[in-house]
Amino acid sequence: MRQEQFVTRYQHEWQQFEDWLQRRGEHSRKQRHTPQPDLLGDETIPQRYRRLCQQLALARRRGYSPQLVERLQQLMQRGHNLLYRTPAPRWQRAVEFLFADFPSTVRSQAGAMWVACALFVIPLLGIFVLLQYKPDLIHMLMDPRQLAQMEKMYDPAADHLGRDSGTDWAMFGHYIMNNISIGLRTFASGLLAGIGTILVLLFNGVTIGAVAGHLQQIGSGDPFWRFVVGHAPFELTAIVIAGGAGLQLGLRLLAPGRKRRIDALIEGGVIGARLCLGVAFMLLVAAFIEAFWSSIAWVPMWGKLSVSAVLWTVVLLWLWRGGRGGGHAD
Repeated sequence: MRQEQFVTRYQHEWQQFEDWLQRRGEHSRKQRHTPQPDLLGDETIPQRYRRLCQQLALARRRGYSPQLVERLQQLMQRGHNLLYRTPAPRWQRAVEFLFADFPSTVRSQAGAMWVACALFVIPLLGIFVLLQYKPDLIHMLMDPRQLAQMEKMYDPAADHLGRDSGTDWAMFGHYIMNNISIGLRTFASGLLAGIGTILVLLFNGVTIGAVAGHLQQIGSGDPFWRFVVGHAPFELTAIVIAGGAGLQLGLRLLAPGRKRRIDALIEGGVIGARLCLGVAFMLLVAAFIEAFWSSIAWVPMWGKLSVSAVLWTVVLLWLWRGGRGGGHAD
C-alpha cells in the first residue's frame, strides 16, 4: 500500500484520536465540554491506541516518510502518557464529576429534560389549581386514609412539620430510601419504550399536586409550604432529571438512528447511569434538608422561603454553569 493510500485510509482515525487527547484527555482536569457527536467514547480508546501502535509499526516497516512516522510516534507517546498516568484521587474525580461532568451531561440531554419537566410540572400545577375550585375531586385521587394522614402530618398545631414521629436521623434514612427509589424507578422505567417514565412522571405530578392543592384548600397550606420549600429545589429537580434520563433511554430504544439498537441502548444506559449518580447525590442532599431543616415548625414562612430561594439559585446555577470552563461554551 502506498503512503498516500495509507494516510487516506487512517487519517480520520488519527484525527479523532488527537481530538480525544486534546478535549477529553490532556485537559480533562482543567475543563469539561458537552459530548460531541464525532468525539470518541472513553471505552473505545484502548482499542484505538493498539491500532495506532500497529499502524506506527507498519509505517516504519514500509519506510514511509519521517514526517508521517514522527506524527504517529507523537500520537502514540501522548496516548501512552494519558492511559498510564497516575489517576486523580477518588475524591477529586468525584468533585469533578459533580461540578462539571454531571451538569454538562444534563445540558447535553436538554430536549429530554424539558419534556420530562413538562410531564411533571403541568399535571402538578393543573391539579393544584383545579382543586381550589372543585375540592371534592380529591376523593377521586386519594383514599380517605391517605387524606387523614396528610392532614395530620401538616396540622398547624403539630410540633414537627411533615411527619407524625421519628427522630431526625431515622427520618433521614427513610427519606433517602424513599427518594432514591423514586428516582431509580423513574429512570429504569424508560426501558419500557419511555412509556414507563412518562407514567411515573405524570403520577408523581398528579400526586404532589393533589396533596398541595387539598392542603391549601382546607387551610393547611402554611405548614405544608414551610415543610416542602426547603428540599424542593433538590428533590423536584432530581425527579425531572431522572425522568429525562429515562426518556432519552426510551428514545434510543425506539429510534436508534444509524446505530444498532443494542449499541444505542448501551449508549443511553451509560448516559443514564451518569445522570443517576448525580440524581442520587441530589436526593441525598434533599433527604438531609428534609430531615433536619424542613420539619422545624418554629421557623416562619419568610425564613423558609429565603432559604428556598438561595437553594433554587444554587441548583439552577450549578446545572447551567457547571462544566463550562476554559472559555468554551457547551
